[in-house]
Amino acid sequence: MMFKFIFRIITLLIAIIIAIPAYALFVTWNSANNPSDRAIADVIVIPGAAQLDGTPGPVLQARLEQAVRLFRAGVAPLVITVGSGAPGDRTTEADSGRRWLINNGVPRSAVIALPEGRDTLTQTKLYVKEMRERSIKSVVIATDPFHCQRAMTMARDLDADPFCAPVPDGPNSLEGSTYRYLIREAGAYLSYITLGRRGIHLSDHLG
Repeated sequence: MMFKFIFRIITLLIAIIIAIPAYALFVTWNSANNPSDRAIADVIVIPGAAQLDGTPGPVLQARLEQAVRLFRAGVAPLVITVGSGAPGDRTTEADSGRRWLINNGVPRSAVIALPEGRDTLTQTKLYVKEMRERSIKSVVIATDPFHCQRAMTMARDLDADPFCAPVPDGPNSLEGSTYRYLIREAGAYLSYITLGRRGIHLSDHLG
């Protein structure tokens, strides 16, 4: 009897160990492949990624291009760029993104730069605070497909109303991504829902 009991406990633990990462992988994959069909928000947000001396890197560039498409389609009247710079940088991810948007047809008055934050959670707290001060709640996040689930979860936890518009091209699009990125994002999502919600903050900055 004792042996059967121990065997059942071990079997249950193994099932849990397998099921939880599998769940994280599934919801990350599902959000990437089945984005919301909502078409209206109060604001478009572009999470930061690497820039070089004011020039957006390929990941940030794809997010900015998606934001321009959304803005031109009338999805939202306001765009927020967010993200700090690395030590030694002369500018920030947010400022380089804002400059790029203005140079590509988005009115200067419609773009806000929040030049802080080197990871998704910090950036989410910043832009949600800005939204709260403006009494707006709905946000469309222009980001990589496999980043959607985690980005939306963090925004939702802070009482925003998010949906995601995943980039259709670029190095982190569905076509450009590898399984390694899916596993990385699923792991980061799992880390957030198990540790981040309890105040254990692990950086996830993406270059």
